[in-house]
Amino acid sequence: MGMYINVGNSGFQRALNSEYVDKSGLIAVVNRTLFTERSFSCVTRSRRFGKSMAAKMLCAYYDKSCDSRSLFADLEIASHPSFEKHLNKYPVIFLDISDFITRFDGETIVGEMDRRLRDDVKAAYPDIPVQDGDDLMDYLGRVVAATGEPFIFIIDEWDSICREFAPESPAMDKYVNWLRRLFKGGQSSQVFAGVYLTGILPIKKYNTQSALNNFVEYSMVEPGDMGRFFGFTKQEVCALAGKHGLDFDELEKWYDGYQIGDEPSIFNPNSVMMALYSRRCRSFWAATGAFDAVAAYIRMNYEGLKDDIINMLAGGRCKVNPTKFGNDMRDIHSKDDVLTVLIHLGYLSYNWRKDECYIPNKEVAGEMANAIEANHWKPVVDALQKSEKLLAATLAGDEEAVARGVEVAHDENTSILSYNDENSLSCVLSIAYYYARNDYVLHRELASGKGFADIVLIPRKNVDSPAVVIELKVDKDADAAIDQIRRKEYPAKVAEYAGDLLLVGISYDRNTKQHSCRIEQA
Repeated sequence: MGMYINVGNSGFQRALNSEYVDKSGLIAVVNRTLFTERSFSCVTRSRRFGKSMAAKMLCAYYDKSCDSRSLFADLEIASHPSFEKHLNKYPVIFLDISDFITRFDGETIVGEMDRRLRDDVKAAYPDIPVQDGDDLMDYLGRVVAATGEPFIFIIDEWDSICREFAPESPAMDKYVNWLRRLFKGGQSSQVFAGVYLTGILPIKKYNTQSALNNFVEYSMVEPGDMGRFFGFTKQEVCALAGKHGLDFDELEKWYDGYQIGDEPSIFNPNSVMMALYSRRCRSFWAATGAFDAVAAYIRMNYEGLKDDIINMLAGGRCKVNPTKFGNDMRDIHSKDDVLTVLIHLGYLSYNWRKDECYIPNKEVAGEMANAIEANHWKPVVDALQKSEKLLAATLAGDEEAVARGVEVAHDENTSILSYNDENSLSCVLSIAYYYARNDYVLHRELASGKGFADIVLIPRKNVDSPAVVIELKVDKDADAAIDQIRRKEYPAKVAEYAGDLLLVGISYDRNTKQHSCRIEQA
């Protein structure tokens, strides 16, 4: 066992000694690629979404220096036809690039990685000499020629150098050339049975892409068939909640909401586990260290970005084109670039069928609200802070207080959103009822030719409060809004609800800029 080669299975053993959710099915996906044209994989996902855990699992499975059969005996992979074929059959090199970032400067970091890995491999194969001038790839080729055993190479935080150093820096040039030397040369397919890179960002376009264009990529935007391994599924979290006696609905509200490929409901795995350990749901997002970057991206304020962020905070979705992004957090040129970075960081989720992004859950919504406050968007911050009072006034039937609260929220946001635009007023109202998301699921429909969109609040389970249907009308009184609610069929989400129901009509007069409200029980 060395520092980098054949590190054993202790890392995965520690995971199994903790609360472990079986993601070993990932091994079967990787097994299918070995010794094929798709044997080089780059699998990227957000911080705290299990990247390092997957790397440790792969090391334990492939590493020939240990016996991991008992570790996998009760896991999904054990029943797969490829399990026996590849179990503990390969010399494995494992490298965490982030270990070198703080230890060496940009001029020496790549040379140190190459030298230390070569020395470690040499210690594992003392009978195979290193010749003068051998770099790591030379020596690996010599070992494979002598033993007939190709390597598995696993790199964690592969993109940390790309995130740390500018694209034109000497460190980046050396790193790109090092990657090309290892994985794009004539010997690469003979030396490596498979390569698995993991990190946050996909392979950088342009110079790095040309060095690694033989890699198959899986990401938060394009996960391929790995979507279910990127986080916890609803079934997995439901089982954890039952085992630990936690409220599944609370876990869902806080940490669900990611659509990854065809997987419609993926939870943030780290946050779920932290909630289990602490016995309560709260935001654990600050520990990812990405907040400052998010605030900085929002501060760029590309045309339309502020409106999109506010719209998503209000529960809406925004169009995004992720294909233009160069996979470089330093190289941001447009609103689409900012939104795509936020998808890769896990602050937004992405629906690939509609090319839409959105804020996935309460945990992330809170961090986005913090980012908005850090960017001094005072009107929005004020509306969020006043939202608790607005909900209380609504549930109490205080029509005057509701009209006044909506009017203040509308007035204070005139500098951000078009004052008389229908969608904008709906957005402002959704922000004004932001606090309701603690106890309600908020459904915001788009405006139609018949009037403003409805805001529908459905109580979460175990919440003893009525459902609320809010109808917005322009240049008609609030009674007309109530009448419209009664005339038409309730939305399906309301029809399914059997508890008490409040009807709220809110009117806005474009001439006087005044709001009125009528509240009735259904």
